[in-house]
Amino acid sequence: MKKQKGHPLFYELTKEEVELHDAKNADYRSVRDPLANFKRVASIMALYPDMVWATPESVAVVYMFKQLDSYLSLTERGLEGGVENISTRLRDVSIYAKLIRILHEEMA
Repeated sequence: MKKQKGHPLFYELTKEEVELHDAKNADYRSVRDPLANFKRVASIMALYPDMVWATPESVAVVYMFKQLDSYLSLTERGLEGGVENISTRLRDVSIYAKLIRILHEEMA
């Protein structure tokens, strides 16, 4: 094995990130594509080509899409979820819906 030349903590932190990526990706991926969640959410966004996505309200919508997409992906694959589970994903959707309502009212 090649001797590491960088700071030892850098490699430890990188290892932690790889482990977290692996754990979270199990919840978001598809059977064949580890980046499927980004592609699915982008496909939803593409359905609304005239939407202005660069607003706090729209960002909250995208975050909600991410949680809803994770719920659908887990359910489709018959999984409960690792880092977060079905219940926490659905609670997040509910929370984002309330935050979107607040942001919408603030923008009015």
